[in-house]
Amino acid sequence: MPFKPADNPKCPKCGKSVYAAEERVAGGLKWHKMCFKCGLCQKLLDSTNCSEHEGELFCKMCHARKFGPKGYGFGGGAGCLSMDSGEHLKGENANGLRTNGACMEPRVIAKAPPGEGCPRCGGYVYAAEQQLARGKAWHKECFKCADCLKRLDSTNCCEGPDKDIYCKVCYGKKFGPKGYGYGKGAGVLQSDPYANGDHAPRTTVIDTAAIQAPPGKGCPRCGGAVYAAEQVLAKGREWHRKCFKCRDCTKTLDSIIACDGPDNDVYCKTCYGKKWGPHGYGFACGSGFLQTDGLTEDEISSNRPFYNSDTTSIKAPKGQGCPRCGGMVFAAEQQLAKGTMWHKKCFNCAECHRPLDSMLACDGPDKEIHCRSCYAKLFGPKGFGYGHSPTLVSTDSEPTTTYTEQVPFTGPKAAKGKGCLRCGFPVYAAEQMNSKNGTWHKRCFSCADCHRSLDSTNLNDGPNGEIYCRGCYGRNYGPKGVGFGIGAGTLTMA
Repeated sequence: MPFKPADNPKCPKCGKSVYAAEERVAGGLKWHKMCFKCGLCQKLLDSTNCSEHEGELFCKMCHARKFGPKGYGFGGGAGCLSMDSGEHLKGENANGLRTNGACMEPRVIAKAPPGEGCPRCGGYVYAAEQQLARGKAWHKECFKCADCLKRLDSTNCCEGPDKDIYCKVCYGKKFGPKGYGYGKGAGVLQSDPYANGDHAPRTTVIDTAAIQAPPGKGCPRCGGAVYAAEQVLAKGREWHRKCFKCRDCTKTLDSIIACDGPDNDVYCKTCYGKKWGPHGYGFACGSGFLQTDGLTEDEISSNRPFYNSDTTSIKAPKGQGCPRCGGMVFAAEQQLAKGTMWHKKCFNCAECHRPLDSMLACDGPDKEIHCRSCYAKLFGPKGFGYGHSPTLVSTDSEPTTTYTEQVPFTGPKAAKGKGCLRCGFPVYAAEQMNSKNGTWHKRCFSCADCHRSLDSTNLNDGPNGEIYCRGCYGRNYGPKGVGFGIGAGTLTMA
């Protein structure tokens, strides 16, 4: 039996056999690698820039020139007129014949019964090659734009009202809106179908009030009957989609920006704010602007809030009001310090009148509140190193501040040897400070000479039963003589 070679597919460009090592696939056909070129500009192609048209290959630019849409807006830039069909690239093939010599045998397609086959050719469509559109199956080869014959897929297929399929560009030209602004660039006039004698589908103006509904059941705006296909809900009532607009500016609304007004109508957010929203300073576009739309001068004056800045206008019982002004303190303005309530306006430093808060306020022994700086000046320690170093705060041996007597006003004194060693009154756990000799009130736990507040780190118990800071203890009970002053070699006889 004679040898019979395998039947390999033929290249549509040169007509020779195509083997697997050099094949390129496009449009269901196999090509040689060197034959896989554009039919006009002879540019080598690949799978990303290849467009096939009736067995001929083109790059995307040449395919658009030869078969793409023409007219204003489809050139290189917005507003450019593109009438290039690629005639200058044909060269010697000016008669329009194909440049390759491959023989394309037409496929024999079995015809299907009317209404059951491919809408374009009428043949049977099998599962391996079917494409779906308009609820019908199309051949993969027939699934092209009806105007420019561009191959389509599910992402760029548009179903026209004439029961055919189009690419997005041709669908826009044939059935889309016309006029300035609807071309490819802003300001471009899209009017190609009119130049070709075609007519865009007419837009029918529907009168929604033609079919009147019973009173209280129709559209609140026009009174017409509302059907499910055009129904929009607001305020528990049904509106026509066409009537669902702002009452004032007629802006089309949706469920996000619609506001139900107290007059049983709907508004956009801006018009609702102007008509029904709060008015006055701070309610317009920016803080500090006066929003007065729809208000008279008398209404603006009457709506201004009244503020009485006199905190003493309502007096409080003795010992219950603000410690500074004596007025009644309400919850909206109260500030707490030393277990008492202050007006927010009165809650400032007694010396420099700086406004205070819970972090800055210092309770002084004079039953006032001070900022930290003033408190340190009045009641803080004095001497070298306690001012703004190396400033000497006070050069006097005696403190310049007069301290109030730190003793309770009422109550019996404690038994001898059991109370505070300085004032003699009972000491409770919440205010107790301990030293070697006994217990002290927190307010009494200060140096007997300079009245500096003490703690466990700088406490010195004197032999007379009192407590001192380190400096005062050294002056009173420390060693005397050369070398025991502030600097070596200094004689201190204090």
